[in-house]
Amino acid sequence: MSSTRDFIEKDYYAALGVPKDADAAAIKKAYRQLARELHPDKNPDNAAAETRFKDVSEAYDVLSDPKRRAEYDEARRLFGSGGFRPGAGAPGGFPGGAGGQTFDLGDLFGGVAGSPGTAGGRAGGLGDLFGGLFGGGGAGAGPRGRSQAASGPARGQDVETEATLAFDEAVLGVTVPLRMQSPGTCATCHGSGARPGTSPHTCPVCNGAGVTSRSQGAFAFSEPCRECRGTGSVVDDPCPDCRGSGVTTQTRTITVRIPAGVKDGQRIRLAGKGAPGRRGGPAGDLFVVVHVSSSELFGRSGSDLTLTVPISFAEASLGTTLTVPTLDTPVSLKVPAGTASGRTFRVRGRGVQGKAAHGDLLVTVEVAVPRKLSPGAREAIEKLATELPDDPRPEITAALGGGGVR
Repeated sequence: MSSTRDFIEKDYYAALGVPKDADAAAIKKAYRQLARELHPDKNPDNAAAETRFKDVSEAYDVLSDPKRRAEYDEARRLFGSGGFRPGAGAPGGFPGGAGGQTFDLGDLFGGVAGSPGTAGGRAGGLGDLFGGLFGGGGAGAGPRGRSQAASGPARGQDVETEATLAFDEAVLGVTVPLRMQSPGTCATCHGSGARPGTSPHTCPVCNGAGVTSRSQGAFAFSEPCRECRGTGSVVDDPCPDCRGSGVTTQTRTITVRIPAGVKDGQRIRLAGKGAPGRRGGPAGDLFVVVHVSSSELFGRSGSDLTLTVPISFAEASLGTTLTVPTLDTPVSLKVPAGTASGRTFRVRGRGVQGKAAHGDLLVTVEVAVPRKLSPGAREAIEKLATELPDDPRPEITAALGGGGVR
């Protein structure tokens, strides 16, 4: 958890290596690349990589949320990247500094418990802004002066994974098991962080508020308690499995229903299937990025399937009935006499399931020309050529006979 001052002073854009006007896709791409490079599993016993991984995760957590990113940008605009400078003129034209009226950030950040000059239960100003970033709503004090923002329920993080589907599975829909690693409630201590048989106790420094306040020059700051790290409670005998965090990395298998008609690269959201919340908060969401394998037979155009079927010259000339495959049962397709190569026929309702109805199957016939001919076949074709009355190139013939195109 970051203090208000840390939040303003940290440059999340620099942490991810993206410009301030980067769009959501660029931010996500930068985060995923850095997360893969810095993940603790890939860098065991590397404290620097672990610290950098936490910084990158914190930056993405803020910048990937449009609301929190807007709040962060506004805070940086108001106070600048240099943070607060006690004794200097207050930013944005606020009174304060040397020889001026004392400016109390307790007023600005909304009456955090224990801040000088604040009234219990009052919230306002940027308290609501920063409260949302550090795990809660406004920074108003709850019962016994306990900070609801610091110690109240916090939503779990969203988790992203990937699934590769066969072409027909993506079109028809499928239920798949996904094996994934993500943070989960420690099974040993059930999320308390304390060794079984023991319990956390109220932090003696902040008295369970989760925040402490201090004065620096003309300013008063409220920040998460360093003793309890903003939780409001202290674990004397940590759980051996989660080391007091209440969370462990767990491998789990969940069954996911992929709806019919998903496209390659589509992102599916499963509410409440992400990381568990803290202190009784709701779980985050799971996002599944779908990758669809290509098909040897079929292509896809929106909600329509495409299929190319070779036919012989005789079938194109005389007409025929073809049996063509679909993704379930084969269908019969009548090809009329005199069909030109490249003609497309529509088989209705045999495409991709859309929101309103199925798409169609588009069958394109192409006349197959043999590469080698037997002597008998060559003789038959030469005889046929003399019997065919129509000139297949009348425009070209006319142009050549007239001395060229005018």
